[in-house]
Amino acid sequence: MHTTRALIAAGAAVALVLALPAAASASAPPASPTPQVWSSALGAPFSLAVDGQQRVLVADGGTGAISRLQPDGSLQTVVDGIRGLTGIATRGAWLAYSSSVQEPGGEEAPITASGLNIRTPRGTTVYADLHAYEWAHNSDAGNTYGVTDPASCIAGVPEAAAHPGGLDAHAYNVTSWNGAWLVADAGANAIMKVTDRGQISTFAVLPPIPVTVSGMVAGVLGMPPCAIGTTLYVEPVPTGIAVGKDGAVYVTTLPGFPGMIVSQGALWRIDPSTGVAAQVASGLSEPTSLAISGSSMYIAELGGAGVSFVRGGQVSPFAALPGALAVATSPNGTVWAATMGSDAGPGTLVSISNHKVKVHAQLNR
Repeated sequence: MHTTRALIAAGAAVALVLALPAAASASAPPASPTPQVWSSALGAPFSLAVDGQQRVLVADGGTGAISRLQPDGSLQTVVDGIRGLTGIATRGAWLAYSSSVQEPGGEEAPITASGLNIRTPRGTTVYADLHAYEWAHNSDAGNTYGVTDPASCIAGVPEAAAHPGGLDAHAYNVTSWNGAWLVADAGANAIMKVTDRGQISTFAVLPPIPVTVSGMVAGVLGMPPCAIGTTLYVEPVPTGIAVGKDGAVYVTTLPGFPGMIVSQGALWRIDPSTGVAAQVASGLSEPTSLAISGSSMYIAELGGAGVSFVRGGQVSPFAALPGALAVATSPNGTVWAATMGSDAGPGTLVSISNHKVKVHAQLNR
């Protein structure tokens, strides 16, 4: 999963992705006006949070700071010095943010610390150690990845051999749910439930993603021609997470390396009573963030054309934002999105709305 982690962290492979176009929707998305740019001073804005009063928070993994958008477009620091900052969520006066720290040494270096930081209304912080939890439980140990068909010509190749889920933790995104927090862990391939006191339990484990080896995949992975047509099961890698109006939990997945080529990203619905995940939509190109407003769902596709709209399982383009990394919605229907910074320029924070957008500088704290 290290190749996927490197992509999420740096966005360097975006220009190399060979993505399939999103399917046309039978239910047209709402009209999408030109995005309004509020800030062009971001590095890696992995996550956004918007409360009921249109107060916007940005988690910038590039600077390690959580900032609050001001009416003039400036960003006021709320918390800084957060190593490996990834996701952010609020619940009233509560603030939760995830972090995953990787050792120096490139994309293959392991993540040595991963968890959820929960800041209480009194300003104290509780840390839930998801890295330690994963090492104690190995959440996806029951999954089998690789080639499971013993008759396949690559069944015995080390890179493709069937194997159970390994020890890996990468807290990536978080949402509030029923007085607790749910964390999409891209390393454990699971959704973790964390209480306000920092107690952790496994909420759901995402299933392996079947990928049919094509000539393109075989070529990229250095497989022989006889591998074409083989089913390769890859890690799901959950990224975006949100709660739907039906009470279910929705999650986007960005599979391992083959998924970057064949657009195997997907949207899943998790039944909170059973933890069972059912696929809602597929064909997404590196989905990294998810937001829900009523029956409308918005997905940031880092390797796609920008923000997509999903309704009734159908995917449609919503806003052209190359490098889209995070998306959030406000109760009045405004869609907020952030893009990844690159050599071509800094990351941006934009609003997408059919009416004049106002922001409030102060949080209810």
